[in-house]
Amino acid sequence: MYIKPGSMLGMLGGGQLGRMFAMAAQQMGYRVTVLDPAAESPAGSIAERHLQADYLDAQALHELGTTCAAITIEFENVPAQALRTLAQRCVVSPDADSVSIAQNRILEKEFLAGNNFPVGPFIVIHNAQDIHQIDPALFPAILKINQFGYDGKGQIRIDKAEDLPEAFSNLGNRPCVLEKRLPLDREISVILARDRLNQITFFPIPENRHEQGILDTSIIPATLSDEITAKACELAGQIASKLNYIGILCVEFFVLEDGRILINEIAPRPHNSGHYSLNACITSQFEQQVRMLCGLPHGSTRLIQPAVMTNILGDLWKNGEPAWNEILRHPQAKLHLYGKRAAKPSRKMGHFTVLAETIEEALQHTQRIRQDLQR
Repeated sequence: MYIKPGSMLGMLGGGQLGRMFAMAAQQMGYRVTVLDPAAESPAGSIAERHLQADYLDAQALHELGTTCAAITIEFENVPAQALRTLAQRCVVSPDADSVSIAQNRILEKEFLAGNNFPVGPFIVIHNAQDIHQIDPALFPAILKINQFGYDGKGQIRIDKAEDLPEAFSNLGNRPCVLEKRLPLDREISVILARDRLNQITFFPIPENRHEQGILDTSIIPATLSDEITAKACELAGQIASKLNYIGILCVEFFVLEDGRILINEIAPRPHNSGHYSLNACITSQFEQQVRMLCGLPHGSTRLIQPAVMTNILGDLWKNGEPAWNEILRHPQAKLHLYGKRAAKPSRKMGHFTVLAETIEEALQHTQRIRQDLQR
């Protein structure tokens, strides 16, 4: 299967990941239709067409499926049924089965544990009665809502068992996963591309640092032993193959203080921690997403230079729009803004990436930029 440039591609979701996909697709000669219920969206504002409708709207799905050669997603909470419906009319990747697992923490944990992938101790809580059967040894822990949690939302850190009932109530008494908090050395992510022939390419592994549950900075390449690097890529590749996954997949890992690596979660799409690839790799994760969707050969993922990627949150707008020249006066820094109309605290408004000869130099420039932006 080969979808030629000039064809129309479909995107479910209008956020920044869809925007960057559309830019990559248009650069390669494709056209893009975005289906998103919002009147204005980062992706919808630059796509050739924007269908403003619910993701399960029958007429919109019919139009998308009959006018697009292939369709993908930009976030995992697109209803899996929409993908099943579209797959009757055109190429859809990733498929509904993969997405239905990744968008549901319970199914995701059970898939990983059931296939003997390394995960930390956890237990599923379906209702308040389950709380009384939990081993106190699981604490300290973190309680995560089963669906629709992201960027630290829908998660509560719990130090002792007595605090669990209140936390479960605060999350609406909805199904959750309770995970034991472990002594971490660092967090990393493996972003890969898999095609229909089971050929897999990996992007350089970033080390990810979070603030209040939101990715703050990714450092590339992560300083890892060859053994951990190889093991993380091996596990991520096995997950993609087990899911029969086609497209871009991110697997987030915990690296423990004792050197073990455990899988945190999977994301069936390009990932925030892979945004560095727009400037620091020969092929970005978004171009690779287009390639996988259209049956094209893999692009090289070779790292051109070490890099540090930093998210720009809406908190920076507290004194008005930031002075972007504080970033752009650094010639090795690249600014990406997502075209969002309203800046809100904790909302991802953009990112910047600093490239340098060494990680240390990139971190130094990044720190200076952060300080200047805070003034």
